[in-house]
Amino acid sequence: MDFNKMLYPTDFSGPSSEALAFATSLARDNAAELLICHVFEPPVPVQGMVKAPTITAATADEQRERLHSIRPLDPAVKFEHRMVDGLPSHGIIALAETEGIDLIVMSTHGHSGLKRLILGSVAESVIRDAPCPVLTLKQPDPKQSDGAS
Repeated sequence: MDFNKMLYPTDFSGPSSEALAFATSLARDNAAELLICHVFEPPVPVQGMVKAPTITAATADEQRERLHSIRPLDPAVKFEHRMVDGLPSHGIIALAETEGIDLIVMSTHGHSGLKRLILGSVAESVIRDAPCPVLTLKQPDPKQSDGAS
């Protein structure tokens, strides 16, 4: 399978940052271009809140600046940045479709139970609806021990 253009979505979390190393090595080994993206999800004011959060241009600009600071760990890898607005899974899928992405490399937070029910799973939605293969990287649970001390 040829991977010419790969998508690495980031939410700026630790697990997402860890996935960058893997995305970089895959892009390098396949001589692929890496598209580094962030989906900006403006907060939705909820009625009944004492003070609804306000979205400012500075917030979007700060995230855009943070996105542009992310670079492949190997300087030989060609890359571009994209920031899109909307729901994370929808933005990732739409970008993969419009850019002709061959592979999406992303992290998963591994939430379960109530946290997953409330937050949903971006990775699960992307896997289900993406137009290309999706490689997800789950970070080890620091609470679990292999017994070695």
